[in-house]
Amino acid sequence: MSLDVRRIAVSFAGAAKRYDQAARLQHQVESELLERVAELPLAPSLILDLGAGPGRAAAALKQRFSKSEVIAIDIALPMLREARKRQGWFRPFRCVNADVRHLPIADGSCDLLFSSLCLQWIDDLPALFAEFRRVLKPGGWLLFSSFGPDSLRELRAAWATVDERPHVNVFLDMHDVGDALISQGFKDPMLDVERYTLPYSSALDLMRELKAIGAHNVDQDRARGLTGRRALDRVIAAYEAYRISDDAVAASYEIIFAQAQAPSGEQPRRQHGQDIAQVSLATMRELIRKPGQK
Repeated sequence: MSLDVRRIAVSFAGAAKRYDQAARLQHQVESELLERVAELPLAPSLILDLGAGPGRAAAALKQRFSKSEVIAIDIALPMLREARKRQGWFRPFRCVNADVRHLPIADGSCDLLFSSLCLQWIDDLPALFAEFRRVLKPGGWLLFSSFGPDSLRELRAAWATVDERPHVNVFLDMHDVGDALISQGFKDPMLDVERYTLPYSSALDLMRELKAIGAHNVDQDRARGLTGRRALDRVIAAYEAYRISDDAVAASYEIIFAQAQAPSGEQPRRQHGQDIAQVSLATMRELIRKPGQK
């Protein structure tokens, strides 16, 4: 899938003011990723929150690491305007309007890169991870979450009853993400998947929530123009196959959680498919507490 970066920026800019009220899954995933940060042996000087949105995680990171410099980076300037409203005078973080693929950050300067549900909007992960490797110090940590391919599978299937055009973004699976990390030389990547099912009153309710958070279809090959009422009615009717109660249909989300450490500058890139660990959060905690054990 080829993604339209300009549309991504415009979509999230337009959703900035109502994002926090609609982003219930995003808040849950972000909180779980922050819990994983808490398990790491960290005393960071510089932290980047990539795809920071309205700054909820950046504020939490600054709260936890009060002596660290925290920079919230987002491609949508209105999101950062919302983030500035979270600034406390005693624990401020900085806001930078930038594309995460081209970070305005010095080489080897960051201790932690944190990114929750941003990377699915990037269609060249090896290039992105090369940029992450550039800005991280040797041994610096990368922690992120991203949507997996089973996310919104019901909505994708409902649209498939209407036409063959892409109406729902396609997401990379865990093995592709792991391969991209390995290809850029990241050390000891650990990945796991969590699955969530959220209730909605109808497919239309789900689509309204996606619009409210700025999660539009950004495939370059998407159908252009407004969706006709007849097509929309067919999608809503097809989605009834996923009704789980009188007042709710289900929407599935697959979330990939990943962490890895940056190598030294001399560490070569590696071949795909090597040294990818798939672990649960409990196992990850044990590995961190007992680093000598495998």
